[in-house]
Amino acid sequence: MLRITELRLPLNHTDAELKSAILSKLNITTDNLLSYSVFRRAFDARKKHDIKLIYTIDLLASNEDDILKNLETDPQVSLTPDTSYHEVGRAPANLKTRPIVIGTGPCGLFAGLILAQMGFNPIILERGKAVRERTKDTFGLWRKGIFNAESNVQFGEGGAGTFSDGKLYTQIKDPKHYGRKVLTEFVKAGAPAEILYVSKPHIGTFKLVSMVEEMRANIVALGGEIRFSSRVDDLLIDNGQVQGVQLSSGEIIHSTHVVLAVGHSARDTFKMLYERGVYVEAKPFSIGFRIEHPQSIIDRCQFGDNAGHPILGAADYKLAHHCKNGRSVYSFCMCPGGTVVAATSEVGHVVTNGMSQYSRNERNANSGIVVGITPEDYPGNPLAGIDLQRRLEAHAFTLGGGTYAAPGQLVGDFLAQRPSTALGQVQPSYTPGVHLCDLSSALPDYAIEAIREALPAFDKKIKGFAMPDALLTGVETRTSSPIRIKRNDSYQSLNTKGLYPAGEGAGYAGGILSAAVDGIKVAEAVATDIINMR
Repeated sequence: MLRITELRLPLNHTDAELKSAILSKLNITTDNLLSYSVFRRAFDARKKHDIKLIYTIDLLASNEDDILKNLETDPQVSLTPDTSYHEVGRAPANLKTRPIVIGTGPCGLFAGLILAQMGFNPIILERGKAVRERTKDTFGLWRKGIFNAESNVQFGEGGAGTFSDGKLYTQIKDPKHYGRKVLTEFVKAGAPAEILYVSKPHIGTFKLVSMVEEMRANIVALGGEIRFSSRVDDLLIDNGQVQGVQLSSGEIIHSTHVVLAVGHSARDTFKMLYERGVYVEAKPFSIGFRIEHPQSIIDRCQFGDNAGHPILGAADYKLAHHCKNGRSVYSFCMCPGGTVVAATSEVGHVVTNGMSQYSRNERNANSGIVVGITPEDYPGNPLAGIDLQRRLEAHAFTLGGGTYAAPGQLVGDFLAQRPSTALGQVQPSYTPGVHLCDLSSALPDYAIEAIREALPAFDKKIKGFAMPDALLTGVETRTSSPIRIKRNDSYQSLNTKGLYPAGEGAGYAGGILSAAVDGIKVAEAVATDIINMR
């Protein structure tokens, strides 16, 4: 099989034109082309009046050796690489230990799935509820202001990614094509087949719910066990070796291999690990606000007259600005045609995040506008970043009126340094509601100063970005984990054998796809260690 990369065609090309471009590129006739499929489709919208689609094509031809010889100097034509997944081994028949996976976010789900596929019968523990019950609890906060500390946007089956845009792309290096394994499993679980080839695939919350359920059923059918409402309160360690976990119920489960895939908001778990002597260090993260614009403004700016084209969909953006005070401000987790959501995991706190459905057809675009911070900004022990997050979130709760409403301010008022008293063109999507105020105290002074400088700079890149009626909602604090649980080359904790820190919570991923890929890597490390113990 051969692969063609960087095949460029007009936005509104026909299937016949695509086939003709393939034949022309290879200098062959129709009779020589046996079949072809699209491996990847992206677009180049730098020239809004002349948007191009960019294809990677896999094909079968009757004379592949001759084609390669004739085009040996063309870097865009090559043999198709093997992107299939290959197991590292099979569980021994006399399996003496069942690995434990803590967490059912993308990392935990894929760690559990891979272990189950290799016959290791993992025990997967989740502090929250099954995904449909969890969805009801999450909507309880959004619609009624009723908060459940163990079942919310952060905790429960599917992890935080369930209530997000469902983005399935990442910038991590992936030489073993683990990302392809993730996407393939998602399609098996009911995701649209297009996620296998579009350049920026996404799913959306409602589709993720049914997919997570299907993956759970698959794990159980393969011999795995998933237990909900099973919070891990303690880690059993003997002479530097994990021996098992203790649940909040008091139950002890023994295992010498524990995958820690708890997500970036398991603050009580981080505290427990630190107190047990597991090596933990502070790491950089970011803080800021959510910003909302009419999606139509973003579409027109990015696509011009092609705005609304079904292949292009709702437009996104990626922005960054380096400020005079040395800070960097950037857009984070941009959600086209989405909503701003309440994402707290603790009583009396307000946290914002963004979410989209598969259709991305809501009125507003939103993204985080966040400022990078480092441990120098929160000196102290490794958990000092968590303390900073909590202070900001508790203050946001107060600014919002103490009802889980979020504090908000119009961009025009924020830049003019005056409180907002009335909404403009942009209607907030955040529920339980937005309380207009002055956000200048919601973040440290250096962050407020940086965002005030960045918004006009972003307006030069996307006209209307700093429109007076655009809405800022606070606070965005859960951009990534504030800690890293360092691991060695075997993916085990530096000082606790048998503990495998993984995913976003451990500081090794950011987003659904990278977390899932990390889950695969850790599962392979666990399997290899158990096999070598025989």
